[in-house]
Amino acid sequence: MIKLHEPFISGNEWKYIKNCLDEGWVSSAGKYVDLFEKKITKYTGAKHAVACINGTSALQISLRLVGVGTNDEVIVPSMTFISPVNAINYNNAKPIFMDNDDYYTIDVNKTIEFLNKKTRTILRKKIPITINKKTGNHIVALIVVHLFGNATKLDKLIDLCRTKNISIIEDAAESIGTFYKSGRFRNKHTGTVGKIGCLSFNGNKIITAGGGGMILTNNLKIAKKAKYLTTQAKDDPINYVHNDIGYNFRLSNIQAALGLAQLESLPEYIRKKKIIHEIYRNKIDKIKGLRISRTSHFSKCNYWLNIIEIDKKLSKKDFLKKIQYLYNNGIEARPLWYPNHLQKKYKKCQTYKLHNVKKIYQSRLCLPSSSQLTKKQQDFICQKLNNIF
Repeated sequence: MIKLHEPFISGNEWKYIKNCLDEGWVSSAGKYVDLFEKKITKYTGAKHAVACINGTSALQISLRLVGVGTNDEVIVPSMTFISPVNAINYNNAKPIFMDNDDYYTIDVNKTIEFLNKKTRTILRKKIPITINKKTGNHIVALIVVHLFGNATKLDKLIDLCRTKNISIIEDAAESIGTFYKSGRFRNKHTGTVGKIGCLSFNGNKIITAGGGGMILTNNLKIAKKAKYLTTQAKDDPINYVHNDIGYNFRLSNIQAALGLAQLESLPEYIRKKKIIHEIYRNKIDKIKGLRISRTSHFSKCNYWLNIIEIDKKLSKKDFLKKIQYLYNNGIEARPLWYPNHLQKKYKKCQTYKLHNVKKIYQSRLCLPSSSQLTKKQQDFICQKLNNIF
């Protein structure tokens, strides 16, 4: 089976993990956690990085760190893996669903329109807060998701959010290795523009720690509080005094060792994945009715996953038939995620002009994109696609 995206073990993974085993440091203590955090800050340019157990926990903690609480609201795109939406719910807050643009990131123009027309900003104890006109609730944060390695264009949005005192949380789970190449954030890594950024090292990401996540911030106070909360909020570790409610969200030394070795290979993985993307473009764009999704012009993408655009909407039955045909031929292909505003638990949540989400959900297909994917495998995939479209 040609998997959608699987880990590529090609560097110091065995060496570093063996070192953990030899030295007996296999849990949350050990040199590799600190080293992994330091290397992530060097690569991304963030001043601080705090390792945690996965990307979802990073999002959950980040929302708490910016003050999201009961009955607050957080703006989030509908088309994304459900993780950031659930993280909002974990903090007893409610999502407001925004549309996605053609690069699959949040529709910035509609978000700006919503903030200008559907909210009002007032002063509370001399601090501006933004109120949703429809619900009367406080909008505390906005989560932007850099889907499939595509950076969200934040130039205009970040100023408006600053004026309205709305914290921007960047879900960069899929975009490690993606940098802005033009505009005011040129050369900045995704996850380092907003107040907090979140990375994921799940097994299906471009690099993996067998799980794991990372909180990025340029604010020392936020970084210290993140470390405190993710390590059980210990005020006195000897006498087990905890003055706040913390979480057991620590990354293990073994996971950090794996992640560090993977990070060392990231530039090579991105180089390979760019070639994979170009081969797909050259072949699939020649198949009538199909096109490989382009990356944004203002960022240097990590090419995490390649997406086919189908020029017509397919019925669910026809779509599943095509996916099953590929699977029967040893190719794992998947549709995009089911839009979150349609999920059972979130159907009653507020939405705003979700015109593009339905279209892209019904006409997109994710293709195998592992770093070690061979040209022969791509030729085979494209041949089978040609048979069914």
